[in-house]
Amino acid sequence: MNTYDKFLPDDIPAWQTPFWQSLKSNKVAVQRCEACGTYRYVPKELCPSCQSVAAVWAPVVGEGTIYTYSVIRRGPTEAFQADVPYVIVHVTMAEGFRMVGGLLGVDPEDVKIGAPVRVRYVHATDDWTLLAFEPA
Repeated sequence: MNTYDKFLPDDIPAWQTPFWQSLKSNKVAVQRCEACGTYRYVPKELCPSCQSVAAVWAPVVGEGTIYTYSVIRRGPTEAFQADVPYVIVHVTMAEGFRMVGGLLGVDPEDVKIGAPVRVRYVHATDDWTLLAFEPA
């Protein structure tokens, strides 16, 4: 079993389970409103555009461009501190919505807004796969 000493999701509502299962299978899926087609990331019970509760879990391409980013120079715990500096990116996905995750494999000084990235699956433990990004 893998050990992982950073934060992991806690107390996930049942209706968000398909998102985490999609990561574990390396095929990210995001809620899409059945009424208006809006993607719901992070998963929500109601559509932010039309307030519909109807949604499907739609696979996404997993590619996008960096919209903005932050360089973290002081980690929230000792486990994160070992990785500083590291980068958190907001990515505009090919489908038009934004996702947030760590950016792996890039020196923080080399990060550029508009750079193409793709989803990278981080198998943190046997039970948890997390979403990150890497250069495309």
